[in-house]
Amino acid sequence: MTSPHDSDILPGLGQRVKLLRARRGMTRRMLAEEADVSERHLANLESGTGNISVLVLAHVAQALDCSLAELLGDETTTTPEWLMIRRLLHGREARDLAEAHRVLSELFGNTGAARNRQNRIALVGLRGAGKSTLGKMAAAELGVPFIELRQEITRLAGCGPYEIQALYGTNAYRRYERQALEETLRTHDACVIATAGGLVGDTSTFDLLLSNCYTVWLQADPEDHFNRVLAQGDQRQMPGNRNGIDDIRLTLESRAGFYAKADCAFDTSGKTLEEAFAGLMAVLRARPVTMK
Repeated sequence: MTSPHDSDILPGLGQRVKLLRARRGMTRRMLAEEADVSERHLANLESGTGNISVLVLAHVAQALDCSLAELLGDETTTTPEWLMIRRLLHGREARDLAEAHRVLSELFGNTGAARNRQNRIALVGLRGAGKSTLGKMAAAELGVPFIELRQEITRLAGCGPYEIQALYGTNAYRRYERQALEETLRTHDACVIATAGGLVGDTSTFDLLLSNCYTVWLQADPEDHFNRVLAQGDQRQMPGNRNGIDDIRLTLESRAGFYAKADCAFDTSGKTLEEAFAGLMAVLRARPVTMK
C-alpha cells in the first residue's frame, strides 16, 4: 500500500543529495568514486528515479560526511541552526544532554502550567507495574480524583485503545492520547493519573506530561510484569511463553531511558500490595510540595 507522500520521497532524497554534494564542492563523479557507487546509479538517485538500497545510501552519506537522517530529511537537519545544535550535542554524556533539555525547557516551555505540576501526580511505566491499582489507592488517600488515561481515550474515541489502533492506526491513537492528557490537565489542578505504558512513544506528549505533572516511574522485574499482565487476563501473554517475557524485556529496554526522566522511581517487585502502597505514599509525601 502506498501513501500520497510516497511519490515525494525519492525526488526529495535526490534533491538533498545534490544539495549536499554542491555544498561540499563535489562533482557527481567525485561522489561516485568516494561512495564506491556507479556514476549512473548516483545520477538515478539524484534524479529521483533510483530506489537505492540502505547500504549504498549509507556509503553516500559517509562520502558526504553527513548522517543518514540528513539525507532522509529529518527535521533536525533542515536548517543550519538545527545542524549546529546537533553538532554541539553530538557525543555529549547523558547528564549534559539532560541539562541541555532542562535549559531549553525553561527557555521555551510552558512555565505557567508548571506551577501546578506538584499537585498532579502521574504514574508511568510498563503495564503490570501497578499504575492503576496503586494510583487509585493513592488518589483516595490524597483526596483527589483518579484519572485512568486509557479510559479517557476510550471516552473520547468511542472505542477502546486496541480498536482505535486496529481501525485507524497508531497515529490516530496517539492523537487521542494527547487529547485525553490535554483535557485532563485543563480540567484538573490536582489528581493522580495512571498513564498507558506506551505514552513515551510520542515524545511531545511525554514532555507535556513531565512539564505538568510530578511523575513517578513504577518499576518491576520483567517476570513480575509478565505475571501481572497474565493475571489481568491479557490473552496476548500465554503461560510458559518465554517470548512474552523477552518482549517485555525488549520493550522495557527501549523505554527505560524515557521512563528515567520521571521525577523519581519506585520498584514494586518483591512487595505485597500493602507494602507497595506504603512505599509509594512515602515517595509522594517526600516530593517538594505536598497537596493541601
